[in-house]
This record gives sequence, structure tokens and C-alpha cells, in this order.
Amino acid sequence: MATDTVLRELLVRQLDHWLPGALHRSRRATLALSYPDPDAAEAALRVVAEFADRLRGRRLTVLVLAGGGPDLPARLGPVEATLPADVAVHLVPGDASRLPVVLKAAGAAGAPLLTMVDAAAAEPALLAAAATGRPAELLLTAPASASLRPALTDAGFPLVTEVELVPADGSPARRVAFGTGLEKSLEAFKDALWEVDEFAGVRYRDPEDPAGGLLDIALHPEPGPLRRELLAELARSGPRTVTELRRHTLTATVYRAADTVGALTSLLHSGAVRRDPEHGRLGGDVLITAGPAEGARSTA
Repeated sequence: MATDTVLRELLVRQLDHWLPGALHRSRRATLALSYPDPDAAEAALRVVAEFADRLRGRRLTVLVLAGGGPDLPARLGPVEATLPADVAVHLVPGDASRLPVVLKAAGAAGAPLLTMVDAAAAEPALLAAAATGRPAELLLTAPASASLRPALTDAGFPLVTEVELVPADGSPARRVAFGTGLEKSLEAFKDALWEVDEFAGVRYRDPEDPAGGLLDIALHPEPGPLRRELLAELARSGPRTVTELRRHTLTATVYRAADTVGALTSLLHSGAVRRDPEHGRLGGDVLITAGPAEGARSTA
């Protein structure tokens, strides 16, 4: 499936960011995977193998809930053989519902934990188990039926972003949510979103976009939805500084914080918003207020 390609690449890129920090922060860490695509587990182990030199004196536990089919052990075996002794790989029968028991048995609580899980719904017990890491990060995929953000926030992930993956072939969309407590990890995930394969046959939909438009994957994404979301935020909350709007972009949209200034510049040129002071660099302390200039044409 096209969504599998994008999700696998998101996992690899996030793991590539997470693992060095986890190994620096603690002498032990846990990676937990419960996803039906067997390529995801194989790709994850290949990333781990690339960090063999940093694993000396550390302990990494990799938990794979073997929903990927009966051939998964045979597929992972050759990759597992290349891993250093500091990495323990455990294939566990069952699906995501077993994750709380598996994480507890592995002693994952209290140390860095990255979980990738595909589930039918955001079950509270599953999310609570994934949140026991210190720090904890979760990449959750589920049917595109309802927002995952409230459940992840309630489970203890203070920073959450979500996006819908919409395949071009008409197959069902998937909703992806990423939860973390580290702003740098959220920034890394946002970077990964826009760096995955643009030819994978998938487009994004930002759940917060009032118009629900589809976005092509690109290093420089089309800014229309972000302009609409910034205008909606200003209408809800009143004037905001550029710094506050950058944080809103990072935490409440699919865009990167760095995309904010370009969207604001376009809104200023159209007269859809005003700034104070009126001139100079669009720095973090510049105050932005909603309110189209008289006779201006909105480009949002």
C-alpha cells in the first residue's frame, strides 16, 4: 500500500533522529513496533545496525509484535545477525492490544521509549503504556475517522501533531499522530513529513485546515492551508506575535515552524492581516492582527 511506504519512511527518519538522543540520555532504551507491514520492522533494524558503534555500554531492547505474518522471523534473522550484542530483539506473538503487557515485561518504563503502532482505535491502555517512557514518543496510525490528538494529550504526550494520508488510488485514508514531550523531536517529525518520497502516491490532509484541502508532499509545501489556519487562529485568539504563531504552526498544523513567516508575508501582502510595527524585519516580537485592509484581495 502507498501509505505503508510513507509510514515506513517516517519511522526510519524518526528512529534515525531518536536513537542517538536516547543512547546519549540513558544506558537503556526501548523501541516497540506493532505494525502489519513486515518491511517496517526490517527497516527499523537496519537503522539500529547503523548505530552499532554508539551502542557500546548501552542496552537497546527492540520489541516486535509479530502481526507482520509468519515469515517475519525469517526476514528479520539476517538483519538481526548484524546487530551488536547490546541489542536484544524480541518477536512477540499478537497485535497492538498486547503492547501494555509486553512493555511492562520488558521494563520499558522510566527510560527512552519510541513506539510505532497501528491500531483500530486509540485505546487508553495502549497509549498509557506507550507514555511510560522517560521520555516517551509515539507514532500512531489508525483509520481516518476521528482526531487522535485528545487521546494522546490525555495519555501524557504534551506535544501532538496529526495528519491524514490520502492515497491517490482511492484506497482508505489513514490518520497518523505523533506524540512527544520534546520540541526538537516534534520538529524532526515535521521535517520528516515533508522529506518522504513525493512519488509514493499519497497526499496529505491537515485535519485543522478549515477547507480540508489536499497537499502534495514537497520540501516547500503549498501554503494555502497554513494561511487559512493562521487566520483561523487569529480569529479565535486575537493578536499574536510571530513567535506565538510559529509555535502554533509547529504544534497545531502539519507544517513546520519555519513555514510560518512565508505564510504571514503572503497574508500581509494581501492585506488579510496587519503587523505592529508596520515596517522592518518580521521578527518574533512583531504583533500580527487579523483584519483585511480595505480593498485588499485575500489570497488565503
